[in-house]
Amino acid sequence: MTLFALNSVLVVTTRITFSMLKNHPLIQTLRELKGNPRITVWTEIMFGIPYNLFMPFFSVYMLGLGVTDQQIGSIASMGLIAQIFTALLSGAIVDKFGRRLTLFLVDLLSWSIPCFIWFAAQDVRYFVVAALMNSLWRISHTAWTCLMVEDAETRHLVHIWTWIMIFAVSSAFFAPVGGWFVERYGLVPAVRGLFLFGFIMLSAKALVLYIYSHETVRGVQRMVETKHRSMLSLLSEYRSVFGQILHSRSILAALSLMVITNIYTTISNNFWGVLFTSKLGFSDSQISIYAALRSIVMTFCFFILGPRLTNLRRFRLPLWTGFGAFLLSQLLLVVMPPQAVTLLVLSVILEGVAAALVNPMTESLLAVSLETAERARVSAMVYVALIVLISPFGWIAGQLSALDRSFPFILNTGLFAIGLVLVWIIGKPGLITFVEQSEAKG
Repeated sequence: MTLFALNSVLVVTTRITFSMLKNHPLIQTLRELKGNPRITVWTEIMFGIPYNLFMPFFSVYMLGLGVTDQQIGSIASMGLIAQIFTALLSGAIVDKFGRRLTLFLVDLLSWSIPCFIWFAAQDVRYFVVAALMNSLWRISHTAWTCLMVEDAETRHLVHIWTWIMIFAVSSAFFAPVGGWFVERYGLVPAVRGLFLFGFIMLSAKALVLYIYSHETVRGVQRMVETKHRSMLSLLSEYRSVFGQILHSRSILAALSLMVITNIYTTISNNFWGVLFTSKLGFSDSQISIYAALRSIVMTFCFFILGPRLTNLRRFRLPLWTGFGAFLLSQLLLVVMPPQAVTLLVLSVILEGVAAALVNPMTESLLAVSLETAERARVSAMVYVALIVLISPFGWIAGQLSALDRSFPFILNTGLFAIGLVLVWIIGKPGLITFVEQSEAKG
């Protein structure tokens, strides 16, 4: 009787859980997506798995091959400077050659080939070449964004970005596999294998997305309009596009927030592993454990908090909370003593919660602020401005890290304090108008 009762409870619980998941807003959105939005979301996991396998070890891999802190920072800034030019070209290239074809070719150039170069790297010169090749991803990002959002319904935008991030971060559940390889085979040989795997997976992702996607309606229109025009004539029109950005409060508001988050990402990607293994005293193989924990927290928060983030009018509370959690997470990294596992876990949890709140909201705010007819060119100029503003910070962080491995994270702490002030300013009544415009379109 007891066993029968237990089985009954399990059956009922399973049915309730399945029903809740079936009716979850994120699951409903995933079922409703069609065409380009559907295939761009589903293929993101093919990017996320290899990226999350090799990225946690990237900076310590460079150190293992003799690259210094200053050189790591300089390469990061050099890559960002190169991205200024690729982002500037991206709008014209995407309009002239189409979203779909551009995405396929440039994904191979900006991700597959750099992965192979990183796999074969011997010294700093390889990382310089790979960084320049990888800077082309700004072109593919513009193409990918247009391919995903131009045929999507406005009401799905936040959930689309949430799913993109869920697939990206949940792929980091595989990160401990990378840690196991590092522990078993050593840092450099193991990471070389991860880069080779990345080369194969990212090439496959580009091919699958090309086969199952189609050119957007707006993409076809722009290809016809630009067919007999030179790249120079298309680029000459950027002056008027730049004027649109300067006069759009909604774009400037979203851009200001993304500057903060992108500087943080640049610093964290390049120096978190360095801080983790040197100042905090953990081993190389343990990096993946904490990367996976961060991803688990983010994924959980996406499902719990995601359905509450569909109303872009109410962006202030999630952004305030997110920036506050980011600030505390970075402050803990600065003040914690070596081998302080509890404090490190708390920092990683706060970082995961913050990212789940801030990232989908800022991406969605930017997406709905871009005028649809000129999305490619306006998006390109926005990202040019973004990269110009953040490009010095790789070099700055490298110089700070050479002085003290915690200094780059003091910089992050200050930036998130500025972010809290920016959210307060942007949230003033009457300043942001793109939400109403986007709802009218939807």
